[in-house]
Amino acid sequence: MLKKISVFVYGVACYGAFFATFLYAVGFIGNVVVPKSIDSPAQTPFLYALGIDMLLLGIFAVQHSVMARPWFKRTWIRLIPEVVERSTYVLFSSLALITLFAFWQPLGGTVWDIPSPAGRWLMYGLYGLGLALVLFATFLINHFDLFGLRQVWLYLRGKPYTHLRFGTPLLYKYVRHPLYVGWLMSFWFTPTMTVAHLVFAILTSAYIFMAIPWEENDLIELHGETYARYRESVPMLVPSKAGYKALATKDSARRIA
Repeated sequence: MLKKISVFVYGVACYGAFFATFLYAVGFIGNVVVPKSIDSPAQTPFLYALGIDMLLLGIFAVQHSVMARPWFKRTWIRLIPEVVERSTYVLFSSLALITLFAFWQPLGGTVWDIPSPAGRWLMYGLYGLGLALVLFATFLINHFDLFGLRQVWLYLRGKPYTHLRFGTPLLYKYVRHPLYVGWLMSFWFTPTMTVAHLVFAILTSAYIFMAIPWEENDLIELHGETYARYRESVPMLVPSKAGYKALATKDSARRIA
C-alpha cells in the first residue's frame, strides 16, 4: 500500500509542477505578473542572446518529442515503473520549460505595437482565448490521463490501466488539433510583438508543424484505420464542418458495406 501511495503522491506532485509551470507560462508569454517575461529588458549582446534562446527552445523541443515517442517509452519503462511514465514525462517537460523561463534572453526591438486601447484589448482577449482553448481541448480528450493523474489514481485503487478509446468530442469533430490551434493563438496574438517574441513564436510554431506528423503517425499505429480516415477527412488546424461530414459519410458507407 505504501508503494501505491508513493506513486500517487509522485503523480500529483508532477501534475502540480505542470500546473505551476503553465500558470507562469501565461505570465511569461503575456508579459503580466511574473518577474521575468519574454520581453524583459535586453541585457546581453543580440547574437549571444539569440543563440541561448534557440538552444533553450531546442532543448524543450527535443525533450518534448523524443520522450513522447513509443520507441522511447518502451525503453524508458525498463528503468521506471510504467505507471509513472506519463507523470515523469510531464515533470521533465515542466523542468525544460522552467529552464527556458530562467535563462531566456530578451532581444530588444519592436516588430509591431498596437497603440489603440481597443486593439490591445482585442489582442489580449484572443491571447486569453487561445490559452483557454488549450485547457478546454485537454479536458475534451481526458485532461487527467494526458497529465498522468488517471494512471496513478487507477494504480492507487488497484485497477488496471486501459488506453482511452479514440473519439472526436466537440471541437475534434471540426479540427484535428484544437490544442495546437490554442497554442498558436497564444504565441501570435500580442499587442506588442518584440523581436524576442517573434523568435519565440516562429520557432514554437515551426515545432508544432514538425511535431504533428510524428504525433499522427503514433496515433495511426495506436488506432489504425480509424485515425487514418479521421486524418483524411478532418482538417489539421483550420476548423471546417465539411471534414466531419465527409468522415461521417465514410463511416456510414463502411458500416453498410
